[in-house]
Amino acid sequence: MSDAVSQDVQRRLAQGPITAFQLTVIALCVGLNMLDGFDVLAMSFAASGVKADWHLHDGQLGALLSAGLVGMGLGSLTLGPCADRWGRRIIVLLSVALAGLGMLGSALTRDYAELLALRVLTGIGIGGTIASVAVIVSEYAPDTLRGTALAIYATGYSIGATIGGALAAYAIPRYGWRAAFVIGGTLSLLMLPLAWRKLPESLDFLLTRRPPSGLRRVNAVLRSMGQPSLTVLAEPLTVSNQSSQDSVGARLRLLVRPSTLLVWIVFFCTMAGFYFILSWTPRLLNAAGLSAGQGMTGGVGPPLYPTAVRTTGMGWAIGIGRFGAILAPLASGALLDRGWLPAQLYFFFSAPFVVAAVAIFLIGPARAIITCSANR
Repeated sequence: MSDAVSQDVQRRLAQGPITAFQLTVIALCVGLNMLDGFDVLAMSFAASGVKADWHLHDGQLGALLSAGLVGMGLGSLTLGPCADRWGRRIIVLLSVALAGLGMLGSALTRDYAELLALRVLTGIGIGGTIASVAVIVSEYAPDTLRGTALAIYATGYSIGATIGGALAAYAIPRYGWRAAFVIGGTLSLLMLPLAWRKLPESLDFLLTRRPPSGLRRVNAVLRSMGQPSLTVLAEPLTVSNQSSQDSVGARLRLLVRPSTLLVWIVFFCTMAGFYFILSWTPRLLNAAGLSAGQGMTGGVGPPLYPTAVRTTGMGWAIGIGRFGAILAPLASGALLDRGWLPAQLYFFFSAPFVVAAVAIFLIGPARAIITCSANR
């Protein structure tokens, strides 16, 4: 199959009406993002109970809150490139399984070190899920609805955190802080069979990488969307061409562009402020006099990059952002130990949002430069 035919299949997906199959894919991705929202905040919900049971100081609590984010950074940076090479679907399934097992393992921990390690493991699974699922949503949404689909997908994180907070507020006072991890792990593993049955591989990936089973998998997706099947798929890439596309230098050349640094700045600064609020708000509200339950309840654009490095680009942006997310809870714990007040922390962490806003403003001109260069 020629590149022109590949482009025609992609054009039909991008410009055609949205089908029930595509809506199902997007809904499943929203559900996975909801689980990620709850899994990330499980430590925040459990923080007061863990601190009381193990007599931790705020610096240790900050490390526990950052441990999951360390794992998310590692997962986004490493599993994103794996998804571009071996497929989004398999990486999502492995990541969901890893996150679910890590959550259930966290419920069985006996001390601070075990919980710290398992929070990193859980975060790796979450990071791998987020990078790949966001790309699948983008690729299966028609052009006219892509922004809406990504916005709905993004709300899944907050919805999951909100529902998770309500469940944790009910369960933790009755069963202890470990209940938060049991709930998250159980829901993640229950979602795994559904994802196995309903989550398709990326069409862009199949058409670009052309694995041995590519024709069968492409036609299965096309039939699900009411599109005519293909009779032939191009031969798989030769070893030499595959190696040249997979080389570190080639992949870096696809990623290095004027807007990449700005995207990293946006993710770093936004996540620093965002995860300070998400990670510490339940604990700080509890410390301010609210009950544990009241504390818990208070609590991208992928097409920038070509298909060959799309999940890598998303994964690296999220991974760079995680470093900001990692630093924020650690810095918060250290500042609290030095006597800072909650109001001072909120004021301090408002600054990253200003920097992120400036970077977002500059991404527009940077993308214009890319377009002009490509048209020369």
